[in-house]
Amino acid sequence: MQIIVQPGQAEQTINKSRFVAIAEYCADERAVGMSLRRLAAGHQSAHHLAYAFRLKTPQGIVQRFSDAGEPSGTAGKPVLQFLEGRDLINVCVGVIRYYGGINLGTGGLVRAYGGTAKMALDAAQTGPFVEMQKIRLVLDYKQLDTFTRELSRINGELLDKAFGEQVTVIAMVPAIEIPHLQQKYG
Repeated sequence: MQIIVQPGQAEQTINKSRFVAIAEYCADERAVGMSLRRLAAGHQSAHHLAYAFRLKTPQGIVQRFSDAGEPSGTAGKPVLQFLEGRDLINVCVGVIRYYGGINLGTGGLVRAYGGTAKMALDAAQTGPFVEMQKIRLVLDYKQLDTFTRELSRINGELLDKAFGEQVTVIAMVPAIEIPHLQQKYG
């Protein structure tokens, strides 16, 4: 599975209709909504905003699309097919259409929406998806610096620390690293 690490955008004009697409990382459905609202706010006079997204949740992969008033399956579905084909996760792609007065037909719409989404995905930078998980550890004070350096090395994030007789830390770390950290610090 892949994620987007650097957003991408693209624009093209087909038979006088202008298509603008963005592809970006979204951790959850709230982030998807915020991303689409930002896109819509930047293109208030646009006629359509089709989108697709895929998210990894504890219940599995959630994926949805919207054709935004275009004929069924001609706008959001081709975008979703690119996301599935590239095995992208936690990603949202929105495609704006400014109608140019010429009907493109169902095949033309599929090619236009899908092609613009593909261009945005090509412009984006991707990287491997790493499953992250919270971990709670109780450390001696002398272990804290070593743990912090190791956390940085594995691209983890320190969420909270509480000082008492010992230091209790809560961190978000790659799931694959948890057994090692528990053995070393637990």
